[in-house]
Amino acid sequence: MRSNGWGQIPLAEVLAEPIRNGVSPVESQAWTGVRMLGLGCLTGEGFQPSQLKNAPSATYGSHSALLRDGDLLISRANTRNLVGLAGIYRDVGGPCIYPDLMMRLRTSPRYLPEFLELVLRAPRIRQRIAIMAQGTSESMVKISGGMLGSLLIPDVPIDEQRRIVEVVRVVSVHERAIGASIAKLRGMRQGVLFASMASADGREVQPGWTRTRLKEVVPKVEYGTSEALSRDSQGIPVLRMNNLEDGKPELSELRYCPVLVPHRLELRHGDVLFNRTNSIDHIGKSGMWRSEIPRATFASYLVRINPDPSRLIPEYLVEWLMHPLIRQRVRSISTVAVQQVNVNPTRLCELEIDMPADPTEQRRIVDALYACDEQIEGERAELAKLRALKTGLVDDLLTGRV
Repeated sequence: MRSNGWGQIPLAEVLAEPIRNGVSPVESQAWTGVRMLGLGCLTGEGFQPSQLKNAPSATYGSHSALLRDGDLLISRANTRNLVGLAGIYRDVGGPCIYPDLMMRLRTSPRYLPEFLELVLRAPRIRQRIAIMAQGTSESMVKISGGMLGSLLIPDVPIDEQRRIVEVVRVVSVHERAIGASIAKLRGMRQGVLFASMASADGREVQPGWTRTRLKEVVPKVEYGTSEALSRDSQGIPVLRMNNLEDGKPELSELRYCPVLVPHRLELRHGDVLFNRTNSIDHIGKSGMWRSEIPRATFASYLVRINPDPSRLIPEYLVEWLMHPLIRQRVRSISTVAVQQVNVNPTRLCELEIDMPADPTEQRRIVDALYACDEQIEGERAELAKLRALKTGLVDDLLTGRV
């Protein structure tokens, strides 16, 4: 990262003390007065106190791994894509220590921790850290304090650091505002879903509605292909368990089937897919195929459960399957396997579905939910633009072009 008029210095030269690893004692189930951070507290967006644990003893309240508000943390071990995630620790309401898989950086007066965070999260620096990380498996590579300390960073005057941090702060305020708007819209969508499917909790069926077993409106269940898959794009694209998100196909990380797949297993517009094998948190994810790409099939971790359209439209079926109460029921009928759970499609089809007897009313409910989705997608597009702008702006600021 060459700076316009700025020199470069090793990161270690801007620190007030040596880089330190944390400590990872066994978690306590009881409150001891001291928290521990989990590795998941460092995200692509910085520090998020979403994975807090209890330290095993109050004595950790005076440990060398005790954090101060404003300490900069960086993950020292993870996958190559995630190693080196950085964020500034903010007080979680009491004493807190950080794990062995993180390192703590305390800056000297010549370098703002907020500025160093921007530097460490810049794409070019993230790429350098990923390259320097070492390990025998890509699922767990590591960086050391020595490696990190030798990393060259821009030697920027403190006043210029403050200016850059303030510019990015203003952009981040807008970013958070859009994020809050998306969260509000998602809450509104869930409210529409709950109000529209009020009898999903098992209460009395609403007038004009019917309650029936899923097998009465889903004529058959079809399993996907069990063929070995490849990254070679010469074959037909295959949707797997990770390719369903928010009721729609998620087409990144596709795999391909190198052998001929029976024509009956190719996806058709309007097909409903249900994830029958996954972790307990993701089991039961569903989505509808809308011909997002010309040809595709689906793996055996998924099943196709197309309804009789004269009684149940596929869009309504997907929304019903994604209802939080229905997801709970699906988990309750799942069976535990090694690191995964499975749902027997026969048991799935024994579940009762509540739906308007008139498919036109089903369509009205779906349209109301899709109207919410359009607003959410609009805000997400704006957020993506702003984040791209922010990334480019940070790069320009750190190289002295702005």
